[in-house]
Amino acid sequence: MENTASWKRRVVVTGIGLVTPIGNTREENWLGLMEGRSGAGPITHFDATGFDVRFAAEVKHFDPAVFFEAKDIKRTAPYIQYAVAAATEAVADSGIDFTKEDGERCGVYVSSGIGGFGVIEREHRKYLKDGPRHISPYFMISFLVNMASGHISHRWGLKGPNSATATACAASVHAIGDAFRLIQEGDADVMVSGGAEGAITPMGVGGFAAARAMSTRNDDPLHASRPFEAGRDGFLLGEGSGVMVLEEYERAVARGAKIYAELVGYGMSGDAHHITAPAPNGDGVYRMIRTTLADAGIRPDQVDYINAHGTSTPYNDKFETIAIKRAFEDHAYKLAVSSTKSMTGHTLGAAGGIEACFSALAVERQTMPPTINYETPDPECDLDYVPNTPRQAKIEYALSNASGFGGTNGGLIFKRYASN
Repeated sequence: MENTASWKRRVVVTGIGLVTPIGNTREENWLGLMEGRSGAGPITHFDATGFDVRFAAEVKHFDPAVFFEAKDIKRTAPYIQYAVAAATEAVADSGIDFTKEDGERCGVYVSSGIGGFGVIEREHRKYLKDGPRHISPYFMISFLVNMASGHISHRWGLKGPNSATATACAASVHAIGDAFRLIQEGDADVMVSGGAEGAITPMGVGGFAAARAMSTRNDDPLHASRPFEAGRDGFLLGEGSGVMVLEEYERAVARGAKIYAELVGYGMSGDAHHITAPAPNGDGVYRMIRTTLADAGIRPDQVDYINAHGTSTPYNDKFETIAIKRAFEDHAYKLAVSSTKSMTGHTLGAAGGIEACFSALAVERQTMPPTINYETPDPECDLDYVPNTPRQAKIEYALSNASGFGGTNGGLIFKRYASN
């Protein structure tokens, strides 16, 4: 397959930051993946008595005061706080001192599927109880989807591209992919990019439960998320943020940066089938994978590992498996596929960012995270899902998949970096 993008600038990952239900730092998260630890538990963010689903994968022991002054904590939704925390780690990890950089060549692209859902609920309660004059003057800037990017841009003086997508559960894959292209095409040299979500709220849980999208294993939350497994009954709602620093290759090498992986491919597609259900033949995801491979200029048989969308819903996992088999043909049975949502839960708009970080770490450390809670194989999901235990293996190329309501799909391909 010809690499039609060979003239474009190369892009590498030089910083990673993570806040998820299994850890509040990059290394805590990696340890959680290697231990196969579930982030699930009873909901503590609100009183879930009377709800059909009373558990979720919450971020734990997170202190926003580490990252914000007291007045700003009240003016920012949790998703913004998670994003700033993850960005703080990613920027420090990259070793870039943005005070010494040309701010106009540095940008931010951090997305969310829902934004500050809890803030909307809180202010609506105040409106109903006390009237419109009691709505906070900071209401609008507390919940908007682009506010995480805004805070990060302001904090580090990033004056280049500043954007956010709101493409549901594919939002942060699209953010990273768009940031990748901005660097490729010379519009920026550094991009802080990823996604964040904080939608474990009464309306968030109640809404997904009403749609019968979530697992109802209230008596066994730790084993509720079981992607590709025969007993799966819905997703586990999660929250958090995954942010990476993307950098133009030559400048990263020149400054001696640590490079986790090279980002070499990005693809998108639309199902044009149904607002919530994936196409039964996996058509949208299939076309997205083929587009992502073409953008990377690699053959299907060069991919060693896929971090799947793998939500633990009956339809998604079945149709994603079909799409993988269509895209990779015989090679589908030779590569490995795992879903880290088995541990973090489905973090909605943050999922693509978190899983892109996991994919870059997997490539750097040559280790495939497992799919936990895998007990009974599903005959319709018959690939190698790295069941229950991480696996050391050669990973030259890793694909990270994402899909969202509205029939939107996105994929990223990371390549192992070896210095010359």
